[in-house]
Amino acid sequence: MDNANQTLVTEFILLGLSSIPEVEGLFFMIVLLIYMTTLTGNILIITVIHLDARLHTGMYYFISNLSFLDCCYSTVTVPKMLADLLAERKTISFTACMIQLYFFISLVSIECLLLAAMAYDRYIAICHPLHYNSIMDHRTCSWLAAGLWVGGYFYSSVHVILMSRLSFCRSNEIQHFFCDIPPLLKLSCSNTFINILVILTLGWFVGFGALLIKIVSYAFIITTILNIKSSKGRTKAFSTCASHLTVVIIFYGVLIFTYFRPTTTNSFYIDRFVSVVYTVLTPMVNPMIYSLRNTEVKKAVKKAISRIQKKPNQT
Repeated sequence: MDNANQTLVTEFILLGLSSIPEVEGLFFMIVLLIYMTTLTGNILIITVIHLDARLHTGMYYFISNLSFLDCCYSTVTVPKMLADLLAERKTISFTACMIQLYFFISLVSIECLLLAAMAYDRYIAICHPLHYNSIMDHRTCSWLAAGLWVGGYFYSSVHVILMSRLSFCRSNEIQHFFCDIPPLLKLSCSNTFINILVILTLGWFVGFGALLIKIVSYAFIITTILNIKSSKGRTKAFSTCASHLTVVIIFYGVLIFTYFRPTTTNSFYIDRFVSVVYTVLTPMVNPMIYSLRNTEVKKAVKKAISRIQKKPNQT
């Protein structure tokens, strides 16, 4: 087809969560409630860690980064989703779509790398506890976190630059409620071989590299825990990494199911459901996992709440 005769797409239509107008109001209320809970929970975690000096360690520094990441992660997709649930015509400009895609890929890759850094942190804490404070000091954690954020944004920029060079002339209907790589590639009338090659190469390097760090770290962690003689000591050691391990399992479980499962006739509806899980529900669940399973965080939260309750009485 001659490029001169093609009608290039300047905006996309997002098919959204549902094609039934009667249920969109209900979806709006549910998603809004989850989004507000997500922001409240994660901001509370960040505030508590910042105010409590006992939590100024590598582990909690990374947890606060994860909470900030989850706030950003939700904000990339949820506000637009909420607006579309109230709109008759669910459109997004090409530029806005690329911006949303850029931040979405960035935050997903940063979370993948951050969970690897947290696994390494748990490895040092359990396998080399006497050297933990000297190895995972504030400077090391800060540089490590900065590298993860810069690396994630660089990784995303490669994908978005390649995506923005494609022509979209077949259709402008995205079978999703936000801009993601797979539905956009389906709409392109350009050769997407380079895009797919880069996705597989960089995705394998980042995803598998981060997963390998987690596997090796937890192999040493489990070995060390099993060598602890007392059952109380084993329980205490495992409890320090149980929350992180739970988040890792949820993250990779949803990621693999979303991007590495075979396409079926009902994949459109399954994709939307699973996407809601990892863009809406997971950022809300993460702070709950860390607060409910972490004794130190629970103590700090209770201490912060008691301080707030005392202030009105003092005035």
